[in-house]
Amino acid sequence: MNPEYSVVIPVLNEDESLSELIARIKEAFEVLDKKYEIIFIDDGSSDNTFSLLQKYARDNSHIHVISFRRNMGKSTALSLGFQKAKGDFIITMDADLQDDPANIARLIEGQKSGDFDLVSGWRKNRKDSILKVINSKFFNNFVIPLLFGSHFNDMNSGLKLYKKDLAKDIKIYGGMHRFIPILASEMGFKVKEVPTQHNPRKYGHSKYKSTKIFTDIPDLITMYFLVKYTRRPLHFFSKLGGSLLLVGSLILLYLIILKLFGEAIGDRPLLIFGVLFVIAGLQTIFTGLLADLMVNFSRSDTQKDLPIRFES
Repeated sequence: MNPEYSVVIPVLNEDESLSELIARIKEAFEVLDKKYEIIFIDDGSSDNTFSLLQKYARDNSHIHVISFRRNMGKSTALSLGFQKAKGDFIITMDADLQDDPANIARLIEGQKSGDFDLVSGWRKNRKDSILKVINSKFFNNFVIPLLFGSHFNDMNSGLKLYKKDLAKDIKIYGGMHRFIPILASEMGFKVKEVPTQHNPRKYGHSKYKSTKIFTDIPDLITMYFLVKYTRRPLHFFSKLGGSLLLVGSLILLYLIILKLFGEAIGDRPLLIFGVLFVIAGLQTIFTGLLADLMVNFSRSDTQKDLPIRFES
């Protein structure tokens, strides 16, 4: 009989916390009286994580382990875990115990309160370094509303509860696991945040680097294109190309007027800039047209990706 809940946990060098993590997950589900499974995705750990997970899997039939030969990233680990999960609901969390497994009950209660497809934890009183907190607040409170017109208090929380349909359908890669609430919302799923208890790190050390903000930016750009222009790339390129073309045309118009009044314009650097802007604008628009054609012709089944809720 399949479990009702699948707990998917990406793991990277967290051998110290595993025993306590498993015990606390077990305790949480005993209180809830729910059947569950735990799927650990070992993301190329170099410590004793893999050997410990193998031991726990041998001793507990509800624990399953998948191990990558090398580090593949959290998005890849989550995607594989989603596909392997058998539960009707899928819970994700980090292995460092900063997200207390006791929070699982809050996620389940939040999901049932409005039949939400995704319930994301909100680390309201986050126990992390000041750099992490500042970075998070900057993206959540400024960048995300500016680019996507939506607001999430804690978009990158590892603690989330998904309905099976959402987890199986969502496609993430690279650093896109940080933007799952936006992706789910754009796909037409109902998303909710609930405050959760966040603990200081007890074991090991954080994998967070001070340069992480620079690696977030390319992922953010990718997300912006995926959400806003996946089906209509010409709309983006036409805006950019049209702006360049307009600037170049105004420059050339100005120079033409000067020429009509008898002034020499052949040796003016402005003439070169005007021509360059016009050429760049036309090339950008043409690139957008090609991208638009490629997107539409490569989609063999245009109805496959539609967010259909129900069909009788």
